[in-house]
Amino acid sequence: MKLVIFDCDGTLVDSHAMITASLTKAFESQKLAPPSHASMLSIVGLSLINAMRKLAPDESEAQQEALADAYKAAFWAFRDAKTHEEPLFPGAKAVLDALHAHERIKLGIATGKTRRGVDILLQNHGLEGRFVTIQTADSAPSKPDPAMILQAMQEAGIGPEDTVMIGDATYDLDMANHAGVAGIGVAWGFHTVELLETCRPVSILREFNELHAVLESVWADYRA
Repeated sequence: MKLVIFDCDGTLVDSHAMITASLTKAFESQKLAPPSHASMLSIVGLSLINAMRKLAPDESEAQQEALADAYKAAFWAFRDAKTHEEPLFPGAKAVLDALHAHERIKLGIATGKTRRGVDILLQNHGLEGRFVTIQTADSAPSKPDPAMILQAMQEAGIGPEDTVMIGDATYDLDMANHAGVAGIGVAWGFHTVELLETCRPVSILREFNELHAVLESVWADYRA
């Protein structure tokens, strides 16, 4: 068996509008100037408190926690109001369907989102029941700590040589390196290809349907 682990934001789901709007609202609610658009996107993938530490390094810990709370409030208010869409990236659904149907593949998620957020995302896109392991910020240290991948492998009963991590950020690929599994980047997310290449991924996808061929190159005994 093989384990294919996906990041969410920037990898499966185009959530940049929701994230930047929520961050802007959070900083404004605390009477702070919002970070630049590039800075906001650079922290996607980190757990929320770690993201605020990077975005507001000069603020107190209490202020960073207040920003995290304000972000959560803004995020759920925007989601309830359906203010910003969070579509799957082109090709994501077809690839997930094909991998889920494969007799030798198990699917997992490793994300800085909360479990509540992941569950709603899966429900909204009709992806319930496809993932045998879901690791979130609720139950593991922030990326790039390898805990999410290690826990996912343990739950799936699959070793590092048969596991890959797919993500759009250096945090995902560094996490893969720390866990001793192959990392695969995607070119459509929040970190540039040039930045991803510094993490030495086995490949960087330009389109989702390229994943099948990459998996065949990683695992000699695998066929799509």
